[in-house]
Amino acid sequence: PRHKCGNQKSCPQNHFAFKIISGAANVVGPSICFEDLVLMSSVKNNIGRGLNIALVNGTTGKLLKTDAFDMYSG
Repeated sequence: PRHKCGNQKSCPQNHFAFKIISGAANVVGPSICFEDLVLMSSVKNNIGRGLNIALVNGTTGKLLKTDAFDMYSG
């Protein structure tokens, strides 16, 4: 069976499924999947160099904001 975000197991009830994949230099960008919805990826063109963060409401699961923090340039 297929599980949310391509995870190996399904999550228990009342838990959110998520998967975070780190990028590989400039070759492969990072991605963040939450409840089978890709929040950030190179395909969506909403990632940046450094830390990529998606802020999600912990009760509703609604995406509030995405952003990237460039730790290299300061």
